Amino acid sequence: MSNAKYPSESEVIMTELVLPQHTNELGTVFGGMVMSWVDIAAAICAQRHCGKQVVTASVDAMEFRAPVRLGWIMKLLGSVNNVWKSSCEVGVKVIAENPKSGEVYHTASAYVTMVALDSMGRPTAMPVIEPETEDQKRRFQEAQDRKVARLELKKKRRQS
Repeated sequence: MSNAKYPSESEVIMTELVLPQHTNELGTVFGGMVMSWVDIAAAICAQRHCGKQVVTASVDAMEFRAPVRLGWIMKLLGSVNNVWKSSCEVGVKVIAENPKSGEVYHTASAYVTMVALDSMGRPTAMPVIEPETEDQKRRFQEAQDRKVARLELKKKRRQS
């Protein structure tokens, strides 16, 4: 594939320190703050992939698995899972590290659909993705399955 790109070409590793302004009264990070960081990581990943401006179209399966405390370090790992005409799915995994104990936790995950825009702000084509590893091939297929499910849900919403 001549215009194909590999997932490794656009991967994102983003690191954040949880500061007081990021936390609630329980001393844990706001879910909305995590969602914002996930969106930023996904946008960087998609922009690296297509070399164009991107916008968020949807966020699927935002799952919070464990709280993250004040002073902990958060690492967001982003990768393009699959690409369609003008959109792509970026998977973002959030890992938290307690710097005092060294313990590491998978704290959140999400799948973000990003759309590439041309200079007039209209959707435009993205390069296709060519998965290399077995893990990337699995994520490629799972992203396709999620897209089918998203389209079915969208169709049901329109009918009701």
